[in-house]
Amino acid sequence: MADGQLFKPEKDFTKEVDKQLPEAEELAKSNVPSAIEKLSILEKQTRQASDLASTSRLLVAIITILKNSGDWPLLNEQVLLLSKKHGQLKQATTKMVQVAMSFISDAPDNDKKLTLIETLRTVTEGKIFVEVERARVTRILSDMKKEQGDLNAAADILCELQVETFGSMARREKTEFILEQVALCIEKGDWTQAGILSRKISTRYFARKPKKSPEELEQEEKEREEKEKNRSADEPPIEKPDDVTDLKLRYYEQQITLAKHEDKYLDVCKHYRQVLDTESVESNPDQLRAVLQRVIYYILLSPHDNEQSDLLHRINLDTRNTQVPTEARLLKLFTIPELMRWPIVSEQFGPHLCATDVFSSSANEQDPKAHTRWQDLRHRVIEHNVRVIAKYYTRIKMARLTQLLDLDETETEKYISDLVTAKTVYAKIDRPAAVVSFQKVRDADEVLNEWSGSMKDLLGLLERIDHLITKEEMMARIAPKGEKNVGGKAVEAH
Repeated sequence: MADGQLFKPEKDFTKEVDKQLPEAEELAKSNVPSAIEKLSILEKQTRQASDLASTSRLLVAIITILKNSGDWPLLNEQVLLLSKKHGQLKQATTKMVQVAMSFISDAPDNDKKLTLIETLRTVTEGKIFVEVERARVTRILSDMKKEQGDLNAAADILCELQVETFGSMARREKTEFILEQVALCIEKGDWTQAGILSRKISTRYFARKPKKSPEELEQEEKEREEKEKNRSADEPPIEKPDDVTDLKLRYYEQQITLAKHEDKYLDVCKHYRQVLDTESVESNPDQLRAVLQRVIYYILLSPHDNEQSDLLHRINLDTRNTQVPTEARLLKLFTIPELMRWPIVSEQFGPHLCATDVFSSSANEQDPKAHTRWQDLRHRVIEHNVRVIAKYYTRIKMARLTQLLDLDETETEKYISDLVTAKTVYAKIDRPAAVVSFQKVRDADEVLNEWSGSMKDLLGLLERIDHLITKEEMMARIAPKGEKNVGGKAVEAH
């Protein structure tokens, strides 16, 4: 019995329980200790006989009588005592804990609530068969601490749970627990812990499922019911497929918050693209436009590299961009190798962009980083212009370069230095001559390799010409008299 295995009851106490339960409940109205003692004697007999159903009924009856009597200290004492009985059936303990959890909301004050919660946490500590109940009780305790304003305690209490290891907990409930843990860490300001916890959630769980026909859904339901019938008692219940859109949106909202905090614009863009791939967002025009705008904003803010460039062009091909024409025009400018003068860009797009919560041309109290993002957009425009100039020029005067970039000489040197450090462009600045060279100096091996390749191509052409000349001479020799050879063909002479 102690190992939790189910045995066939040695004796069925159903009749005895049916008889004594009403008597005990009636006796409890006048003498609660006597009623508890009477049920405890019968509980010992049912427990020793492995009668799970009767034992469960008696445990629930005992704690219910104590709850109705209002004797909360004795209730806590009995819950602890009954769970520690020798050979106590695990399923009966689980049932008792579940019923005791329903009493938490009925407690007259917070002190009694906390005492009952701590009692249940003590009973469930280290026991796998009540790990789900322990998690739920802990969540209630965390919510109470949060309501009291003790955010640190709420986060510490909830984050001690390793729900991803709970085999008997449904996947949706696991995800909800982890999302709540991440939310508390973000509120607390523990960004590192929030990032670690969020990685426990697999994004495959949120993958968009293809639509199925009613026949396929009916077949899946039949298969699920069949598996549920054949499931053993120690196996977790077969989960029914459900809609996880709310969890997906909540997860990516948290990921966007984390990425924004670290200014990882490319990650923010990727997360918004996942939000975009949600049926509820696609069917809502207002949400769709808002997400499309942010996808474009954050891909433009991302530092240039191969991944960013590839994603930029793929986003530009999205036909849904017609719903956000202003953002689509700005995005198009970044895909064309032409100069963008920042004063013109600021004049054309500034009022529209600064009206959003993403950008602001001045300090914004609601989002202090909004102004920073506006400056970052200016940096991306200037860096785009430097890359364009490096594509068309090999050498350029510093005065002309500063004119094209609408910058002074110091800022121009800074941007070129940053791009050279990032290995985006190759450049050398000759300060005495005030000249910037974008032509990469080749070493001797590269020059020799290019010369060797050119010579090989030249010799190949000479060999082909020689072959064609020889062919013409041979065709001329074999042509009959009276005919002349034109282009390798014999033609009659007139």
